[in-house]
Amino acid sequence: MPDEAKAREIADYRAQVSKDQRAAAGAATTLDQLLAKAKADKDVAILPIVMKADVQGSAEAIVQAMEKVGNEDVRVQVLHSGVGAITESDVTLAEASGAPIIGFNVRANAPARNAANQKGVEIRYYSIIYDLVDDVKKAASGLLSPEIKETFIGYATIKEVFKITGAGKIAGCLVTEGVARRAAGVRLLRDNVVIHTGTLKTLKRHKDEVKEVQAGQECGMAFEKYEDIREGDVIEIFTTEEIERTL
Repeated sequence: MPDEAKAREIADYRAQVSKDQRAAAGAATTLDQLLAKAKADKDVAILPIVMKADVQGSAEAIVQAMEKVGNEDVRVQVLHSGVGAITESDVTLAEASGAPIIGFNVRANAPARNAANQKGVEIRYYSIIYDLVDDVKKAASGLLSPEIKETFIGYATIKEVFKITGAGKIAGCLVTEGVARRAAGVRLLRDNVVIHTGTLKTLKRHKDEVKEVQAGQECGMAFEKYEDIREGDVIEIFTTEEIERTL
């Protein structure tokens, strides 16, 4: 540089550019995090509650316990917590938010009781925190969609495809494993790739409609509203059951 002033000017400029770049990078990261959180929040079911307690210590303990209830799919949101009797304003907030009111060692005053009855707001009273938390857990569990458990019960290979007037395509199959069941779900596999998932329209053995066919036996199958079946395709048979999820 021709002189110290010019060198300082360039150094300051480069320092500012570097600072701006770091700030921009930090903002981008923060924005990404906010967007990710917003998406996560959107997918979480919320159980809102309004809570009143007898003393501040109880209120704080209950709020902390509520924050621990839930998982990545559901959580409890304490819209308002306070000390003292349940009032009409608590009922108004609960109604607007679709929330129940939890009272711990407190009761609703007369105007609040009347308002709750008129507006259909539920008020529940507790004197033991464990019971309160347990009931809220059960309520939050009710917001969880059930887990769908699949159990594979059999496989069949299509040996021949028949086209029958009025009935469409029928797959002549050999049950190679387990059992084929009329009421079960089915998937059509072609080269181990799932082509279709659905249900059976018919399951026949010796021209008779049957409920199930055991391994080693031949049968006729037709898919409900699907006919792209080919010789050599494999039919995967499975059952599903809904399992209630709990926290």
